[in-house]
Amino acid sequence: MRYLPLTPADRQSMLATIGAGSIDDLFVDVPAAARRDEDVDLPRHQSEMQVERQLSAMASKNTTASSVPFFCGAGAYKHHVPASVDHIIQRSEFLTSYTPYQPEITQGTLQYLFEFQTQVCELTGMPVANASMYDGSTAAAEAVLMAHRVTRKSRAVLSGRLHPHYTAVIENLSEMGGFTLAQSPRQPEASNGDELLAMIDDDTSCVVIQNPDFFGNVADFSALAANVQAKGCLLIAVVPEVMSLGLLKRPGDMGADIVVGEGQSLGNGLNFGGPYVGLFAAREKHVRQMPGRLCGETVDADGQRGFVLTLSTREQHIRRDKATSNICTNSGLCSLAFTAHMTLLGGQGLRHLAQINHARAAQLSQSLTAIDGVELISRAFFNEFSIRLSRKAVDVVDDLADKGVLGGVPAARLLPDGGLDDVLIVAATEVNTDEDIASYAAVLQEVLS
Repeated sequence: MRYLPLTPADRQSMLATIGAGSIDDLFVDVPAAARRDEDVDLPRHQSEMQVERQLSAMASKNTTASSVPFFCGAGAYKHHVPASVDHIIQRSEFLTSYTPYQPEITQGTLQYLFEFQTQVCELTGMPVANASMYDGSTAAAEAVLMAHRVTRKSRAVLSGRLHPHYTAVIENLSEMGGFTLAQSPRQPEASNGDELLAMIDDDTSCVVIQNPDFFGNVADFSALAANVQAKGCLLIAVVPEVMSLGLLKRPGDMGADIVVGEGQSLGNGLNFGGPYVGLFAAREKHVRQMPGRLCGETVDADGQRGFVLTLSTREQHIRRDKATSNICTNSGLCSLAFTAHMTLLGGQGLRHLAQINHARAAQLSQSLTAIDGVELISRAFFNEFSIRLSRKAVDVVDDLADKGVLGGVPAARLLPDGGLDDVLIVAATEVNTDEDIASYAAVLQEVLS
């Protein structure tokens, strides 16, 4: 079977149509340093058993999150996923279902998406949520575009404590859409938001904050929300660690207009960075500007309970020029895993799990800050905090890894030009034991001495 049926003449005709001289012209925006000039150093063919053995040998060189004490976070968190979650999502009726193009036929899919939306509303304190997004970063970018549509303005103000990956995605979509951005300084210390208010002008549609922020700081932004709205802007709250909503005041209760977040912590493993699931909730008056899809509950002609696709404004369902979003997935299987895990926990279970997370982080912070050369930056935090070290954080992390501890994420890894070489972001969750924490403290003391 031919998997590439196009002839050289076919390819040349296609290139001529789009005005490109060669295939290489299609990749001019990819930095030269990221391209390969030669073939990948792999054999042209091998048997299945040989491939499995070779790949296993390559994988064994990695230090996995489950094999050593693990304290990395910064947007992706290691939590325990019950075996029952995997059992549920691997049932054939769930695993094989996809986008419901004839939605009312797939009642099971619509029902769990409806339940997912309900859970997101309960978690965020917002009246309406959509049937999930691609991930947290794209949800944040879509929220900014939504704020532009609602206010008919074209400038966004971003907190300097917003996750750099989220900032990068917002910048990308803003550049393509012709919108402008401003961002406050990237400081690891907490702030009351006055610097964000000072940056608002007549063309500003929204202010984007994160809670807990990139450095782990937790804040009540109720006053900031009121002041932002008094200036005619929307406040967008980003929550990359959904587990925090089991313990912290909900963004909707603090006055946020749009709440977005990352749902990976519930039902989804680290998965090498994806796939994840984006959360998106908003005020009911803005519902028609929400991206994605919205499932609703109704009754059929016989009075039986049923579910329908109430609102669907993405480009696969309506004309492109009328769409609010062109992101073509809602991470359906990941949102199902989220819903299954959340259902198994219930509200009381989630709160208890969140309390364990905070207790573990508090215990870890006390153990680490008792070491000479370690200073705690985050004064109020959930399960993640930042510390300042007496050495460059990236070197300390390498030394810790050599001794069998994955000790966190150097801030400079994601913010190389931020002057944060000595800042380390550390996370602790329910999977970290007393022995893990004691091991980390002992190894860190050895590395810094």
